[in-house]
Amino acid sequence: MAAALASSLALSSSTLRGGSDPLKPKLPSLCAKPTNLGLAVSRQSHSLGRKTLRISATISVSSPELRTGPAELAATILSLVINSDRGVLLKKEHHKEVAQVAEALKSYCVSEPVTCPLIFGDWDVLYCSVPTSPGGGYRSALGRLFLKTKEMIQVIEAPDIVKNQVSFSVFGFLDGEVSLTGKLKALDGEWVQVIFEPPELKVGPFDFRYGGESEVKLQITYIDENIRLGKGSRGSLFVFRRMG
Repeated sequence: MAAALASSLALSSSTLRGGSDPLKPKLPSLCAKPTNLGLAVSRQSHSLGRKTLRISATISVSSPELRTGPAELAATILSLVINSDRGVLLKKEHHKEVAQVAEALKSYCVSEPVTCPLIFGDWDVLYCSVPTSPGGGYRSALGRLFLKTKEMIQVIEAPDIVKNQVSFSVFGFLDGEVSLTGKLKALDGEWVQVIFEPPELKVGPFDFRYGGESEVKLQITYIDENIRLGKGSRGSLFVFRRMG
C-alpha cells in the first residue's frame, strides 16, 4: 500500500516541471487580465501573499453558464468541493456540476499562465474528480478504513521545484507522511511535466525512501490569487486553494 500511496502522490494534475532554462518572470499585472486562452502552468518567481477566498452568498449551481464572472464561478466551485473529503463524498451529479463550473472558468484563465507567478506558493488539494488519484491506494474505500487523511498539500517553489505531501494517521493514533519532490518543466503553453524523485515515507519513528522516479503531466485550466484548476493527462480534474 505504501508504494501505491507514494507513486500516485503525483498530484496534479497540479502543475509542474522544470527545464534547465528558467522562464522569464512576468509582471503580476499580466495575470490579472482574463482572456479566452486558458491553460498551462508557470515555473518560477517569488513568494506570493496568501489570501483566503470568502464565500459570502449561496449561488445556484444548476446553470453555471448564467454566471459569467470569474469571482462568482470561483466561489461556486469552492462551495461545491469544500468539505467533500477531496471529492470522495460527492455524488455523481455533483461531480458533474463541478466539471461544468470548471469548464466555464476556462474562458477566464490568464493568457499563458505558464509565465504567471501566481503559480508559486502552497496549495491545498481540495478536490479531484477521481478521488483515489491523489494519494493512491490508501484513498480507496479499503485504505480509508485504516488511514485518515489529515493534509494533502502541493508546494511550488521558484524556479522549478514541486513538493507533494500527504499526511495521515493510522487507526487515529500513529502519524505518517508521504512526500515527493520533483522538477517542473513547461511542455508548451498549456502543459507542464514533473519528474519526481523516489518517495519518502515517514511512519512514527521510521523514515525511508523506496521505489523509483515517477512523472506526471498537468494542464492548468484556470488560476487566480486564490484557486487553481488543473486537468491531468488522463482527464482527472483537480481544484487547489492557496493556503494562508
